[in-house]
Amino acid sequence: MRLFSEVQARTRDLTESLQQQTATADVLKVISRSAFDLQNILDTLIESAALLCTAERAALIHQKGQTYVRAALHGFPSEAVAKMKNAAVDLNSATIVSRALRQCAVVHVADVNADPDYPKTPAQILGGVRTVLSVPLVREGRPIGAITLSRTRVDPFTPKQIDLIRTFADQAVIAIENARLFNETKEALERQTATADILKVIASSPDDVQPVFEAIATSANRLIGGLSTAVHSLVDDTLHLTAFTPTSPAGDAALQASFPRPLSTLPWGEQMRNGELVHIPDVEVEGAMLPDLRDLARMRGFRSMLRVPLLRDRAPIGFINVTRVEPGMFAAHHVQLLQTFADQAVIAIENTRLFNETREALERQTATADILKVIASSPSDVQPVFEAIAASANRLIGGYSTSVLSIVDDTLHLSALTPTSPAADAALKASFPRPLSTQPWVEPTRKGEIVHIPDIESESAVPAHLREVWRMRGFRSFILVPLRRDGASIGMLSVTRKEPGPFADHHVQLLQTFADQAVIAIENARLFNETKEALERQTATADILKVIARSPDDVQPVFETIAERSNRLVNGLSTAVYSLVGDMVHLMAFTPVSPVADAALRAFFPAPLSQSNMAAVGKGETYNIVDSEVEFATQPTSLELARLRGWRSLLGVPLLREGKPIGLITVTRVESGRFDDLHVQLLQTFADQAVIAISNVGLFNQLQDRTQELLQSLDDLRTAQDRLVQTEKLASLGHLTAGIAHEIKNPLNFVNNFSALSAELIDEMNEALSDISFDNDKREKLNEITQMLKSNLEKVVQHGKRADSIVKNMLQHSREGSGERRPADINAVVDESLNLAYHGARAEKAGFTVTLQRKFDPAVGMVDVYPQEVTRALLNLISNGFYATTKRKADAGDGFEPTLSATTRNLGDKVEIRIRDNGTGIPEEVKEKIFNPFFTTKPSGEGTGLGLSMSHDIIVKQHGGSIDLETKFGLFTEFKIILPRTSKR
Repeated sequence: MRLFSEVQARTRDLTESLQQQTATADVLKVISRSAFDLQNILDTLIESAALLCTAERAALIHQKGQTYVRAALHGFPSEAVAKMKNAAVDLNSATIVSRALRQCAVVHVADVNADPDYPKTPAQILGGVRTVLSVPLVREGRPIGAITLSRTRVDPFTPKQIDLIRTFADQAVIAIENARLFNETKEALERQTATADILKVIASSPDDVQPVFEAIATSANRLIGGLSTAVHSLVDDTLHLTAFTPTSPAGDAALQASFPRPLSTLPWGEQMRNGELVHIPDVEVEGAMLPDLRDLARMRGFRSMLRVPLLRDRAPIGFINVTRVEPGMFAAHHVQLLQTFADQAVIAIENTRLFNETREALERQTATADILKVIASSPSDVQPVFEAIAASANRLIGGYSTSVLSIVDDTLHLSALTPTSPAADAALKASFPRPLSTQPWVEPTRKGEIVHIPDIESESAVPAHLREVWRMRGFRSFILVPLRRDGASIGMLSVTRKEPGPFADHHVQLLQTFADQAVIAIENARLFNETKEALERQTATADILKVIARSPDDVQPVFETIAERSNRLVNGLSTAVYSLVGDMVHLMAFTPVSPVADAALRAFFPAPLSQSNMAAVGKGETYNIVDSEVEFATQPTSLELARLRGWRSLLGVPLLREGKPIGLITVTRVESGRFDDLHVQLLQTFADQAVIAISNVGLFNQLQDRTQELLQSLDDLRTAQDRLVQTEKLASLGHLTAGIAHEIKNPLNFVNNFSALSAELIDEMNEALSDISFDNDKREKLNEITQMLKSNLEKVVQHGKRADSIVKNMLQHSREGSGERRPADINAVVDESLNLAYHGARAEKAGFTVTLQRKFDPAVGMVDVYPQEVTRALLNLISNGFYATTKRKADAGDGFEPTLSATTRNLGDKVEIRIRDNGTGIPEEVKEKIFNPFFTTKPSGEGTGLGLSMSHDIIVKQHGGSIDLETKFGLFTEFKIILPRTSKR
């Protein structure tokens, strides 16, 4: 029994040791895994301590600043945890944990009820604590916290348990120290990172401090743990809100509404003017002097505040303001951090100022250079220069809108403007042009003086209608700088701003520079356009002469060129060139306006000269319609045409040849009024060139017609000679071929006749020998010899007949054209050829069938041909088609329907005949040989190879036509014949 008890006790000790080692290892694992999550470590540690020491409750107290708070709790009800967690421990009380912290030693009370000094603690009230153990967390000889375990029963902790809690306390110190070192390192790294980030923002935004202020506010708020951070600028002793980190929509709106505000309204305004720190530990205490600040603090939710000045040359130019939810002083390192951020903000402001000043100077120089470039690139047009000046001046001066005005005949015209809004821009444009005399500052303008209005609302000289336009455009101040040339004002440069107030001197100087550039551009454009206009007139004249030279046989290109050049040089709406034939005016060329208007102009002509408002032209006079609305008032047709084409004035110049009008040139313009004498002279020059072109074309065409007649006669003579030579060659060849064929035919007839007679003699010999007795072997051998001899004779007859057929075809191929050449109905010839070929095929081969398709063009009519020869050629083509379809049907079977089509088509001076079959087609490799004499694709004994050759000679050589072949092997064959309608004899 004793041994069993000892074993059980030993087992319990071992189990307890194992549990303690396991718990210690588990805590170390948590520390290693969660080195930066202190709360998790502390929770795990006290939970393990309570379980291993069989304590109902456990708490870990941790030092924060100068106070000790309950950082982790175990075994307490949730409502108690909410009150006790992070609550401060009173070191002056008699609680066990206070004693352990004061003494920096383990305090173990077996029964707190026996301790007269022990107070009624929350734990005691909750559950009647009896035994309590508190072990301090010691670092470098001083307590930084404690672990406290309690039991609701009187049950003192064993030495082993106390040692275990000491181990846990050491582990807690290690975990707290690791977390502290990590957080300090992290905080230092974050400060360095934030500083580097702000420097990056400064570098990336040299012309704008706003991103820098926003980055400073965000970084400062994060690193200090503030509720919100704001950056303020100080301008004219007034504080402006520049950037801030948000809290809530209502709180942010309240903050924004409280600025700008003068420093004089703040209790610590003098401190701020002196560049001193403003440190408010508790707004609720100090806010009594400034109720609106206290209200703002309550709305945004902060209690303490710190303001650090931004100092430049020892004078404040702004502040960084940080707020926190908790009351209390800000740590010294936080103040240093804010001062670092303040220095960075000052650097950013100074960099931005220098950068913007440099950029502004560069922009002025660049704008001046850009305008000079525009002047150089646009020597003939001042509009791009005016637009560039308006845009550059508005941008550099920070204006609301800039306009360039020109003065023509004492009238002010709007030349360029920078837009504001569609309605305001429309109102400004509608107020121009207007007489200079209606301007309130007419005399200063005429004298070339600058007009400077700091505030239009306080300027009594402004007329009511102008004030309304200016109000609509939304500006309060403006300046007028004159454009002067030879001591006279030729325009003005106007700049407006939304804010009232005078313009700076350097802005006025800049505008004067722009005004000088505008005058240079105007003068350059005038000189350039005068030179250009003279050059264009010369160039246009030269271009028309070139067209006359290039187009000696056609006056139309000349008329079109004259119309285009006249319209461009006179700056007309449209220019037209007319010819006069008898008493009728014909439209020859014109420059277009619109499809509808152009169609109306074409429909109006030809027209009688008496009804076309061109009666003066009949007398050879120039006429000018100053205003169509007035002069056509009694001529509704002409007035309607003028309105449709959109013109009000017209200039007409006659084309005179030997003093008689043969046409005219008219130019129209949108504006009413007389044409300049220069334009009249220019049109008269073009009219003279048109007359030269007409005369040249007449002479040229006469020469061409005579030359063409001579060339045609020569061509006809050459053609007759070539045909005569060809006919003689063909006749000679035909005679030779016929002679050879006749010489072959006689012995060929002899061979054929005697072969047939010999075959009959063999039959008679067999009949005579039938009565003579022979033995079987001899009789059989005799029969075999006679049969072979008879078979050979039959082959001789067969090939003899084929040779006879070839000879007949040669005779037919070589004979001269039969019949006379006469007009024949080609449709009838083709139809007759189809019928002849079809009935011939049916007579030759029983059961022959084919579908014939006819598609004849009635417009083909009569053609000059040899009808018999054309019929012979067509019969050959159709017969070949019948053969090809029959062969394909034999291969394809009953599902195939043989078809042959004949088509005719009128081609004007030629006719086309197509013969198409759906037979076997012709292989591509033999297509080029198909018209060669003696070439055939048919098996031996079925064709001579002369039919297509003969057809080719009839069509090509005899009739001067052409025959082409299109085929696809296995699908179809089509012959296309082209015959000239008449023969050149």
